[in-house]
This record gives sequence, C-alpha cells and structure tokens, in this order.
Amino acid sequence: MKKVDVVLGLQWGDEGKGKVVDVLTPNYDVIARFQGGPNAGHSLHFGGEKFVLHTVPSGIFREGSMNIIGNGVVIDPVILAEEIAQIEATGINMVERMKISKRAHLILPTHRALDAASEAAKGKTKIGSTLKGIGPAYMDKTGRNGLRVGDILLPDFMERYQALKDKHLFQLRQYDYQVDVDAYEQEWFRGVESLKRFEFVDSEMLVNGYLQSNTSVLAEGAQGSLLDVDFGTYPYVTSSNTLCAGVCTGLGVAPTRIGEVYGIFKAYCTRVGSGPFPTELFDSTGETLRQVGCEYGATTGRPRRCGWLDLVALKYAVMMNGVTALIMMKSDILNDFDTIKVAVGYQLNGKQVDYFPYEADDTIEPIYREFEGWNCDICNVRDYNDFPQQFKDYVSFIEAECGVPVKIISVGPDREETIIR
Repeated sequence: MKKVDVVLGLQWGDEGKGKVVDVLTPNYDVIARFQGGPNAGHSLHFGGEKFVLHTVPSGIFREGSMNIIGNGVVIDPVILAEEIAQIEATGINMVERMKISKRAHLILPTHRALDAASEAAKGKTKIGSTLKGIGPAYMDKTGRNGLRVGDILLPDFMERYQALKDKHLFQLRQYDYQVDVDAYEQEWFRGVESLKRFEFVDSEMLVNGYLQSNTSVLAEGAQGSLLDVDFGTYPYVTSSNTLCAGVCTGLGVAPTRIGEVYGIFKAYCTRVGSGPFPTELFDSTGETLRQVGCEYGATTGRPRRCGWLDLVALKYAVMMNGVTALIMMKSDILNDFDTIKVAVGYQLNGKQVDYFPYEADDTIEPIYREFEGWNCDICNVRDYNDFPQQFKDYVSFIEAECGVPVKIISVGPDREETIIR
C-alpha cells in the first residue's frame, strides 16, 4: 500500500511551493490540496509563461495527473471559476483532471464582507488578512454553520444559503459595517453553476482508494508552517493547520499513511502582513532582497518583508512536520552578497534561547552567524558539484543544523533551473 508524500512550506508562506509541486508531479499520479483557500498563490513558470494558482492543485498542467481539492480547503466559487477558465483557455480539459471534495466548505460573499469588517475593526492590531473571507469561512466551519460543496446539489441549497447570509448580515450590523454584496453574489452563483460541471467526490474514500491500489499521491500545502493556527506566530496566522498533521484532517488519511515530507524554504526569509519576524531587515540589504527576489505577493501584490534565514524557526518547522527532505528555493537571490547571515539563536528577555518560543514577538533579537558569500552567478549551475565552495558550505551548515538533507536546490523560477541531488 502506497503512502501520501507531502510538500509544504516551512516559513511564512511564499516559499515556492507551486514550482516544487510542478517539478515533482511527474513522479505522482494524484496531487491533492489539503488546506487553505484562495489566499494561496502558487506560481508556476514554464515555456516562457507564468501561472498563479490559488485553489487548483499545482499538478494541473501535467498530462495524466488527477488533481483533488480536499475537504480541508475553503472554496470561493468566483475565484475558482475564474482560475478554471484561465487554465481551460490553454487547452487543458479541467473536468477530466480535477475533482472536488463534497466536504470542502464554501466562502460566501458575506464571508468576504465579514473579513473586511473584522480587519477594519482591529485598527492597528490588524492581522494582515488577504480579505478573501478565509477566516470567517473557517469560523463557520468550526461553529457548525458552514455550507459545503456537497450542499450545492441539495434541493434546499438556496434556503441554507439565505439562512447563513442572514446570519452574516446581522453580524455586519454589529460591526456597523455597510456593504453591498449583490454584485459579487451574482458572480458567486455563476461560479457555483460552473463548478457543477465537475465531479463532487467523497475525497477521503477516493484518496484512500488510490493508496490501496498503489497509486502515488502528493499532498500540497498552502501558506507556511509558521502561519499554522496552533503553532504559528498567533494571532498573526492563517485559519487552518498548515503543518503535515493537516494532511490527515484535510484529506482524511491516517497518520501511518504519511510517507516522505518535503519541506520548502527560501535561502532567506520573507513575510507578508503583520506579525513577528525576528530577522527582518529594514535597511538597504532588506530592500535589495525585495527587489532582486521580486518579493511581492502572488495573490495580493503586497511587498513582502525580507530578512536573513532564521534557522531557529526553520529547525522548529522541520521538527513539527517530520521533514525528511529539504528543498531550498531562491538560492540565486543571494548571488551578490559579500556576507550572508543566518540566525542561530535569539536573545529573549536577557536570555539566549535556541528554540522557537511561545513568546515569539517583536522583543526577540536574533543571534547571527556570518558566512562568506559566493559572489557569482549560480543561475546556470545544473550539477551540485559545480556550485562554488562558499555556497556548498552554506548548504552543508543548514543540513547539519536541521539534521535533514537538502535534496533539491532552485536557482531560478523556471522548471529547468532546478538541481535534484
């Protein structure tokens, strides 16, 4: 019996999961998203084109693959329908390549309004939400009020929709937040009709059936480990479990069915939105990382906060996920630095700590170790042995500290700019 392999981000998202899944998919028959919603932005570059996927699994461009939107995902029919249309415009038969879990929850137009109202009410303490309605949708899920994909086919779907909408409108009045959802609602119902072309499935049965028949499955995570609702930098987190454990609840597979866990990280760190970021740089170095790395959100377009690699946080994410192989992205962005720094500990309340603490806030000060930069262009390197020694020293240090091998290194956005060791 096969096991589910997992690929997920080890930082605050934006690690490059889309490209990695696209590179790995030739080895898998099924690719399944297990959590998150359209706040995800997985960028794929190939054939001189760029695609950004928000809800659709990143294996969709691989012929012969099956892509599953799992029960742990929250779906906005408007955004998903637009995404489907863009992909279908390239000639891909989406109906043949994708199935949707009946248990996945729907993001209503009023969820988006609630997201905006809640964020506005927080003022200076706002989370930095993408305002896509993800948080309110997950709140309705855990509050047992949500609408699910399978409900679309029920005869009383409109009554269920109206009841939840009325509840949201009441909540919006408490916020004293005025909003007109009618225009988006019309699009929303068109999106719902578009989704009816797809097969709605009991995805837990489908995925376990694939494993039973020795079909290879790759679970694709969204956001990043440090945004996990339980173990991230709360409250500046997302609303789902982004860790490997989320695969079990987001796809309906047992813990014993988890196989390889591929953990993706950038050679430096970025973060979008509010929240602690111990190694954040506010100087010209941080701006250089942003400009050279094109660090702007794939979904929001917001400039990302940039800083040196935080090894303390990375080791924490490796531990929490049971990572078996590391994948280092955007190595080429550090090409022109004379010195590269890595945080190996923190100063917290006058004490030195080497772990990621509950008190992960703005009072933390990183303790750095410095490395000599490689000061050359590594974009055309295709064999690990051809990297400069300074680069190999940097990789070896990360491997030794994390206790996990770096199996894949990316030196550019394209499929071809990938070294598999």
